[in-house]
Amino acid sequence: MTIIWELDFYSRPILDDNQKKLWEVLICESPLNIHQSTDDLFQYAQFCSNQEVNSLWLRQSLEEAIAKAGQTPTKIRFFRRQMNNMITKACQELGIPAIASRRTYTLDHWLNQRLKDVYPQQPGYQSSAAASAFVRYQPQVPQPLPDAIQGQKWALVSLEAEAFADMEEWDIDFGEAFPLSMMDLAPDTRIPGMIIFSDRAKALAAWMSGLELAFVKFQGGVTPRLLLETGASDSWILANLTDAQTLAEAQGFESAKENAQSIHFLAVQSTPTSETFAGFWLLQELT
Repeated sequence: MTIIWELDFYSRPILDDNQKKLWEVLICESPLNIHQSTDDLFQYAQFCSNQEVNSLWLRQSLEEAIAKAGQTPTKIRFFRRQMNNMITKACQELGIPAIASRRTYTLDHWLNQRLKDVYPQQPGYQSSAAASAFVRYQPQVPQPLPDAIQGQKWALVSLEAEAFADMEEWDIDFGEAFPLSMMDLAPDTRIPGMIIFSDRAKALAAWMSGLELAFVKFQGGVTPRLLLETGASDSWILANLTDAQTLAEAQGFESAKENAQSIHFLAVQSTPTSETFAGFWLLQELT
């Protein structure tokens, strides 16, 4: 059984008695399907003094979280670049792969909630420091997809949020989802998506499944295109927009994302008439 945790270890907008920033580790479970109850997801939070910040303290906290959860995660995702070495070292010492990823949707939601409801109630809270809670990776120059797995055609489509209620019944080879209830979307919200069609659909989906898919985005400018953001900072060119129609469709895709809290999907099929998916991922662009 695959169990994925999301982890953040960083200073919080709170000063301790010595006027030093208080640190905190947050660990939460990634939901892996559309119907997983968010109430059942494991969470662990522990404050840490500035003087205790090191991989040993973090490893001990991970050991405590594992004991509390009664299970060891298959891998741990984290988004914060500055903490790469410390997080990786603590996880490696426990034999757990640590993956730099922008697919930390549950952690993002939880951290935002704590910034709003928890930290302001703590002695020593500094509102001016709250803006530094998120430090995202800067994407690299977009690269073309490998020739062997490029799709032949693509389409931008949309589904109502309520349509995903049946997702567990869909025939999908590779993919990952999360419960839309976590985002409080109305059932009739249109969720935009991109479908890639390829005669090597399964190979393309398998390759994508190893990339820590983050989100699809429209990039304007002199060469407008659709990009796939993956891992910590990787960026891939899914499609160049060479005419007015595809440009308008891509702009509409981006507008629809904004109306759906940046939630969207990426799918891979062999043909437009196929009733199965080689790949299907529910995504969210975090800003």
